[in-house]
Amino acid sequence: MDTTSEWGSLAVVRDGVLLEELPVHSPEGFGAVLFPQMQGLLTKHGLRVADVDCFATATGPGSFTGVRISITAAKGLAESAGKLVAGVSNLQAIAWYGTSSLRAPVIDARRGEVYGGLYDAALQEVRPEAVMPPERWFGSLPEGCELLSNEPEKFPMAKEVPRALAGAIGIIASTAPHVDPAALDANYVRRSDAELMWKEA
Repeated sequence: MDTTSEWGSLAVVRDGVLLEELPVHSPEGFGAVLFPQMQGLLTKHGLRVADVDCFATATGPGSFTGVRISITAAKGLAESAGKLVAGVSNLQAIAWYGTSSLRAPVIDARRGEVYGGLYDAALQEVRPEAVMPPERWFGSLPEGCELLSNEPEKFPMAKEVPRALAGAIGIIASTAPHVDPAALDANYVRRSDAELMWKEA
């Protein structure tokens, strides 16, 4: 699942194969729509929550509230069903759509900054994900890397990938470590305003 932006999505993946991906556009948030949409998707495929082996979720970066919603949902479902979870970075999911040996996913971080990463063809981080002004991030990229984004209106120079990332998240998670729900953590990249104010105080 992915609720880290208003363009969320859900997916069912079996043995690394995407069965269905459901885009869920919810500008007002996902608190009231996530579980009904999820139940509908599972029912369509003859599944119950108890049938799911692992609950995979986007861990960010993105909206702080959105990141918390999907992580909390994955943790709660896994705990109740006695299952494991897997967390996948949104930037890694965007990089999954690339075709080059070096892939540079980018999304808008607002406040005049971008979230960016650099991955190889095996989707391993070449360097840590970061948040910084766009001119600084773009200027730091190695020559010849493939620029990717699911926000074409903001990054027209990048290769456009789907807004819905749940399918890629599920496929990546199928071979990623599955962990106890308590071990799942957010990938905010940028610290929250509350944390910044607490640090300054």
